[in-house]
Order: sequence, then C-alpha cells, then structure tokens
Amino acid sequence: MALKNNTWKLNQWYDQNVAGNISYSGTSEFWTWGFQESGGFGINIGGNLARSSPVQLPGTTWTTEFYNDQDTSFHAVMSKTDGTLWSWGKGSDWGQLGLNQRGPGIRYSSPVQIGSGTDWKLGGTTREGSFAIKTDGTFYTWGSNQQGELGQSNRDVRSSPVQIPGTTWNKAFGGYNNILATKTDGTLWAIGEGAYGVLAQNNTTDYSSPVQIGSDTTWSSASINQARGVGAIKTDGTLWMWGLGTTGSLGQNSTVSYSSPVQVTGSWSYYECGGDGALGRKTDGTLWTWGENSSGRLGQNQAEAQIDRISSPTQIPGTNWNRISSSDTTALASKTDGTLWAWGSNGQGKLGLNQAPAQLAAASSPTQIPGTSWVTVGYTGQGNIAMATKNV
Repeated sequence: MALKNNTWKLNQWYDQNVAGNISYSGTSEFWTWGFQESGGFGINIGGNLARSSPVQLPGTTWTTEFYNDQDTSFHAVMSKTDGTLWSWGKGSDWGQLGLNQRGPGIRYSSPVQIGSGTDWKLGGTTREGSFAIKTDGTFYTWGSNQQGELGQSNRDVRSSPVQIPGTTWNKAFGGYNNILATKTDGTLWAIGEGAYGVLAQNNTTDYSSPVQIGSDTTWSSASINQARGVGAIKTDGTLWMWGLGTTGSLGQNSTVSYSSPVQVTGSWSYYECGGDGALGRKTDGTLWTWGENSSGRLGQNQAEAQIDRISSPTQIPGTNWNRISSSDTTALASKTDGTLWAWGSNGQGKLGLNQAPAQLAAASSPTQIPGTSWVTVGYTGQGNIAMATKNV
C-alpha cells in the first residue's frame, strides 16, 4: 500500500491492522436505506418512504460504533465524536427517544440531541427502549420497561436517561426486551426479559436489575436476536451461544434451546445475529452463517426454497470480511478493503443496489453496494433500514 508523506492514512492503518476490532475515531459519514416509518432514515423526511440506494445523514462526525436493535425498533440512538448523543424516529408512549417526551404522535425525522452532555461514548436501542454509556463508565437507560429492561429494579417507564448503578460499564447490546452489557473487568451482565433462557441464568426469569452471566472475566462482545437467541465472544476467540435454538441459530448442529452458554467450534472475532439467523467472522477473516435461510439470507447462493436452514456454521466465500450485521431477512458485511456487500431480501430496496423489488426480489449470495471506505454496518426500523458508516 502506498505511503503518503511517509505516514499511513489512519483508515488504511485501521483496515490493515485492526479490521474492526476497535472504534475508528476519525471523521465518518452515516448512511441509511431501505424502508422507513416514523422518520427512521434521519434525513428530515417523514412518513413512509423507501430508498433503494444509500442516502447520507447530514454531518461527518458520527461515531462508527452503534448498537441499534436490528429487528424491532423504529428509532435510532447514536453518538458523535464530540461526545454528544442523538436520537430520531418513533417516540411512542414509551419515551424511547430520551427527550423527556411521551405520546403516540411523537416523531422526529432528523437527529435531535439528548440533553447537553458531551461525554457519551456509544448509544443503542431495544424494541421500545434505549441505552447509552458515558466515557466515565456510567450506564443509562430509558423508554419501555415492561420486562424490567431498564435495570432500575422496577418497571417504571422513563422518557429521559436514568443511571444503572456502577461506573465500570464498557459496552451494551440491545435485544427485544433485554440488554447485555460488559464491564471493564470483562464480566458480562444481563437485564430484562428472560424468556427461552436468553439471560443465561439457567432459567426463564425476568430480571429488573443486572445479573452476571457466569463468573468469567473474559467477555468481549455480544448480540441478541428478535427470536431470543444470543451469542457472545470471549477475548480468547471462543463463541458461546444460548437461548431459543429451534431454527438452528445457536450453531450446535441441532435445534435444541439452551438457558446457559454452549460453545460454537472455532476461533471468532465478531458475531452478529438477526431474526432467526446468525453471522460470525473468524479470526482469519472468513465469514460464516447459520440459522434460517429466509430470502437467501445465509448467503449460500441457494434460495429459501432450496435450503430452509443450516444448524451449524457454513462459510461464505472470502477471507477479508470486516464488520457484519443481519436482520430477519437481509445481511450486510463490509470488507477490510472498504467494500460493502448485501444479500437476502430486497424488500423496499434494502439491499442498497438501486433496484426496486420488482427488478430484484432477493440475492442469495453477497452482492456489492457501490462505494469504498465502508466500515460499520447495522439495521434498525424492524430490520427494514440498513445503516452503514464510511471513513472520510
């Protein structure tokens, strides 16, 4: 790779040496496409709207780390590199936008700042709630609290951020009515709905305050899908899964459900799940998929009619995959060369290929979205809105 003034450009160093394992702290653009309800694109256009190619959210200081629930939420929460926190989309009766407002008609079609703080590190969403972590390690939640997912030892709705006890929180990951979070000591904690054993407590109990998963101190990241399946990675590269496994989404070569962690074979660096499916990137840069094959979402060049599901990891060609995300019927992945790829359902144009569903109903293998310098990818808006960031 060419050098400029005998120094690496930061994003080139990032791609060559880190491949998505840390946050990129430079300038970044945020793009969305697919189908919005309630202003979910964040581009100051309300109502129901479909876009079949990426459109940019104004601004170039969005962070490249976000944890918006990929399957169920109609809102988004993100931070900027200046430490401010922003939300947009549907506010509803739960106050999930964090703006101290509640009501069925609350909608924001462009980002609105949450408070005046400049010390936010990352934000994310659950089905009808939100959360964020500050740079000092404090953890805040707001919105729906039907299953105790706000971690406040009660089920009271909150329309502005309230703190969960502790000052060593590191990352948080939103699910349907639950949240998983890591601390700086490497422990993993769970809050909210416990159906199907999704909180890994060897039961199906709801918890309205954080409960620790096991006694391990080497947890790194986690992901929860709408169907109550969970995967989490440790610092040694092992992948562990639990929750509902009836579609094979736990990667155990079976359809058995587990209420405590079970290991998936391999050395893994990233995991993401959505709907009833899963995507995992191994430490060698290879990409693997398993679970339901809705609309060819497994990327095996086979339509759903040809193969219904796969219950153990199966490789998608390539060895330089970077960040990954999956909704109920569609998947996104970036590569370390900055290219972006999509496959699965093209409903409402959410493959980002500038083709309407009448032109392309689905793609059962990765298809490139134009552009380079793509980094982080994700979904929101019940999996209908694709999200991605670019380094600039």
